[in-house]
Amino acid sequence: MTIHREGYKTIAIATLIFGAINISLFYFFSASLMWICAAVFIITLLVLLFLVSFFRIPNRVITIDDNAIIAPADGKVVVIEETTDVEYFKDKRLQVSIFMSPANVHVNRNPISGDVIYNQYHKGKYLVAWHPKSSTDNERQSAVIRKGNTEILVKQIAGALAKRIVNYLQVGQKVKQGEEMGFIKFGSRVDLLLPIGTTINVKLNEVVQGGVTVIATLNI
Repeated sequence: MTIHREGYKTIAIATLIFGAINISLFYFFSASLMWICAAVFIITLLVLLFLVSFFRIPNRVITIDDNAIIAPADGKVVVIEETTDVEYFKDKRLQVSIFMSPANVHVNRNPISGDVIYNQYHKGKYLVAWHPKSSTDNERQSAVIRKGNTEILVKQIAGALAKRIVNYLQVGQKVKQGEEMGFIKFGSRVDLLLPIGTTINVKLNEVVQGGVTVIATLNI
């Protein structure tokens, strides 16, 4: 396991705060209020360990399959439905949404290999990530990857806690399946908009792993 580069600054600041709080408390109050010092130490240590865990990148064998669409994120499948895309395709698509809790790995990965032909940031609200309107009303970053005649839209969506979307893609860039496309801090969701007729390989409430689980199979 390694730590994601997006977490270096956050973890460094948290470590400094952890040290400053506990050194000060033990210096001034350890003689008279040792139980308070111990309680604060445990609480702040747990917070620091949570931050380290949040930015973790576990060791995994990434799934590489030209006919497969792999999970762009860790989490639970909360939506599988037909929807009308009003942003890019302007027609009906199959939507698969993955909800990421703060305990999940938050690295986002390219679901397929191909060319980035669209990448757009949208300001918006911070509704809870499982809200039906979060896909269209929340702050989000949408990218379209084209492979042959197939185009897939990947939408990183901010939630009530997640207010920092990081996206590494650029229009014209060639990307590989399973490589990092971005990062969302502190819980949110990722939507996939797939062509009608795509075979879905997952079920509602199924827990998936980013870069590993096959979400769908292209009918090509």
